[in-house]
Amino acid sequence: MASSIAFANSLILSSSSSSSRLTCNALVPSRISFPNCRSQLKEKKNFSYFTTHCSAKDPNEEQTPIELKYPAYPTVMDINQIREILPHRFPFLLVDRVIEYTPGVSAVAIKNVTINDNFFPGHFPERPIMPGVLMVEAMAQVGGLVMLQPEVGGSRDNFFFAGIDKVRFRKPVIAGDTLVMRMTLVKLQKRFGIAKMEGKAYVGGDVVCEGEFLMAMGSE
Repeated sequence: MASSIAFANSLILSSSSSSSRLTCNALVPSRISFPNCRSQLKEKKNFSYFTTHCSAKDPNEEQTPIELKYPAYPTVMDINQIREILPHRFPFLLVDRVIEYTPGVSAVAIKNVTINDNFFPGHFPERPIMPGVLMVEAMAQVGGLVMLQPEVGGSRDNFFFAGIDKVRFRKPVIAGDTLVMRMTLVKLQKRFGIAKMEGKAYVGGDVVCEGEFLMAMGSE
């Protein structure tokens, strides 16, 4: 009888112990659940990525012809107005259009570089590259458009390009590029007829040339 009771008690204790183990194990996250969680997060992430990128696209964009996607630069001064201000003429007039102008402060202009430019046959026949000195000259002409205005008081009869400093050429400019040049007046000493300007030239948003320019206003 005693042995039967002991055997029964051992079964109860064993059952209780197993139940306790099962209960404790139930409170600990199962290893099997981790891959499921990761796959769900991955699916959610991929879904978010997919919906974000799909929703960002304009359905009409693919239907728009490429020639209608990109607007032209505005015209603040056309070539005829530029010719009225600058004394330069072909083949040395290197500014085609002014697209932004702040009186007495700055100007932004463009030069359309084409294979028909007269410097390409010699620079270079096999690889046409716009000479760096002509990029600097074009930028100086944009500076002249700022200086030869009533706000500054310069005159085309006594205005000169006096010097350059810290000039750097970052990338080559080739036929087919549009050179966008910004010139900004940073210092003007009317008493001495000296002006300092900073210039940068871009192609496709990348800086291709930059430097500091010294302008002089005086008699020959």
